[in-house]
Amino acid sequence: RSWSAFQAASAGRRIVLLTTKASKPYVDFAFEENDILLLGRESEGVPEAVHAALPHRIRIPMKPEARSLNVAVATGIVAAEALRQLGAFA
Repeated sequence: RSWSAFQAASAGRRIVLLTTKASKPYVDFAFEENDILLLGRESEGVPEAVHAALPHRIRIPMKPEARSLNVAVATGIVAAEALRQLGAFA
């Protein structure tokens, strides 16, 4: 319903924002079992207030001339890395 409702429902869990504005590549991030991956709209990302509220921000490195990936593809890439780190494929 709202950002504040989502934050309240997610209390005690890390919210990890996947954004083109982040400096940390997703492969250099240590995922934890209860992390929540948050992605914004393909056209706009997340609102600036949401971006500013989240200390855990990661990105998929891309060539400078590339704008961004489809949100479903980006989710799959990062979710697969998180699951790999957590031993879900063993």
